[in-house]
Amino acid sequence: MPLIQWYPGHIAKAERQLKEQLNRVDVVFEVLDARIPLASHHPDITEWIGEKPRVVVLNRMDMIPESVGQDWLNWFAAQGETVYCTNAKQGKGIQSLKKAAQSKGVHMNEKRRNRGMRSRAVRAVVIGFPNVGKSALINRLLGRKVVASARRAGVTRRLQWIRISDTIELLDAPGIIPAKLDNQTDAIKLAICEDIGEAAYDNQQIGAALVDLLVELNFESILVSRYQVSPLDITGEEYIERLGNTRYQGDKERATMQLLNDFRKGIMGKIPLELPRFSA
Repeated sequence: MPLIQWYPGHIAKAERQLKEQLNRVDVVFEVLDARIPLASHHPDITEWIGEKPRVVVLNRMDMIPESVGQDWLNWFAAQGETVYCTNAKQGKGIQSLKKAAQSKGVHMNEKRRNRGMRSRAVRAVVIGFPNVGKSALINRLLGRKVVASARRAGVTRRLQWIRISDTIELLDAPGIIPAKLDNQTDAIKLAICEDIGEAAYDNQQIGAALVDLLVELNFESILVSRYQVSPLDITGEEYIERLGNTRYQGDKERATMQLLNDFRKGIMGKIPLELPRFSA
């Protein structure tokens, strides 16, 4: 498979602007895709934010089984991370996130008063890969649609401060992705989940990779029951070809997009592409 790399000009510009704004920020909310929490974590965020408090937001919790979500909560807790679970599309978990931001503001303003400074609204930034649900999350926090939100990468293209309430101001940033994707296994997962621009990959290759990954994770029965084609003993590429021949008059691209869209929209079911590994 050709290397997957995607770093358009608007993201490079947004990254520069984000770094300039971080000194004004009190708390960082990093939004991760619950289907791929590790692959959707930006490796440079810890270096960028320094000592600023970071809150991990696992979004799209509705797209993975509750048991897997709990396993991830336990895994992050073992890493000493504060984690909040959300489903921005339906508004679940939003109030807890808002309270988390407000509590950070209380602590921040105590420090300001001790220094003889006036209290102010806590300033938070929402960071994450493209299409992990940052804008939908902000719209839910505000209670109305103020930023564009869609199921594709690259919708938000500029930074903007949004006042959520008298106590919270949020900086909405475009999806930030590393300039170079060194881990191609993660890059494939990002492509499967549509958390990277479609110009970065070939649909049929990513569809085949999805089939191979589902077999590896023991979800092959879903493919059999939904499409009446078994993925066992064949490659993902062969599965795409067979599915195209049996259901779409030999149209492999149509078969591919059916697979990918069924997964991306949750029609295929609640399927995590990563599972936490606990130390023995």
